Amino acid sequence: MTSPEPIDTADPTVRAVPTGPTDPKSDLRFYLQEARDALLWKLEGLSEYDIRRPMTPTGTNLLGLVKHCASIELGYLGDTFERPSGEPLPWLDDGADLNADMWATAEESRADLYRRAWAHADATIDALPLDTIGRVPWWPSDRNEVTLHHAVVRVTADTHRHAGHADIVRELLDGSAGMSVSNTSLPSGDPAWWERYRNRLEEAAKEAGATT
Repeated sequence: MTSPEPIDTADPTVRAVPTGPTDPKSDLRFYLQEARDALLWKLEGLSEYDIRRPMTPTGTNLLGLVKHCASIELGYLGDTFERPSGEPLPWLDDGADLNADMWATAEESRADLYRRAWAHADATIDALPLDTIGRVPWWPSDRNEVTLHHAVVRVTADTHRHAGHADIVRELLDGSAGMSVSNTSLPSGDPAWWERYRNRLEEAAKEAGATT
């Protein structure tokens, strides 16, 4: 088992975990950006085919996850607070195919839309107090109010969830794994160790199955 080629953690572009006193917006921005970076990292070094390739029976694929997360940011951290991005998102229109936001056509870029969505979402976070009330357009009108704080937490949780999906998809594609560029959070990089570890788990599972 390998991990995507790591980036030098001494590089000033690699984000360090904040220490000491911080403000709520900084904390929210840090963990949201950490999830964004992890998700895009899973596409590095792969072909256009592999980033679009469906890897589960429900079609989960890397670029589809990125496209979905971009759409989520533009919605919850844009339209919800009356800050439309102007980005055309035809896959969200009435009459669009089901699940059209979860896969990418041959023409759609791997990162451009997502990076523009980041910039738009970050501008919303910077411009508004965290207690600002917004209205989610696709929620029922009698319960569609959220604070900016709630929206950022929601988007962050969703993005980390999909970064986890991407980690598994990448491992299925080429064996690469790891939590983030600066911290893989893996106990070993030795393929032989991982083979022994997996075999041990398989034996434990068989033993448990034999007793039921």
